[in-house]
Amino acid sequence: MSHDLSLAQSHTFQLSRDLMVPVTVFAVDGEYGVLPTDEIDDGDDLEIVHELSPWAAH
Repeated sequence: MSHDLSLAQSHTFQLSRDLMVPVTVFAVDGEYGVLPTDEIDDGDDLEIVHELSPWAAH
């Protein structure tokens, strides 16, 4: 978890490219985290900030 959104977004890009899966940046209690999108459940109390797909056109 990080308090720095730009750091979390940087990790999101790298993780997505390394694993070749969609990855999501989320916020909880003012901190940001990164997980592969398929590991996030609907019941999780997460604020989704951004989702990145490695196949998205840039």
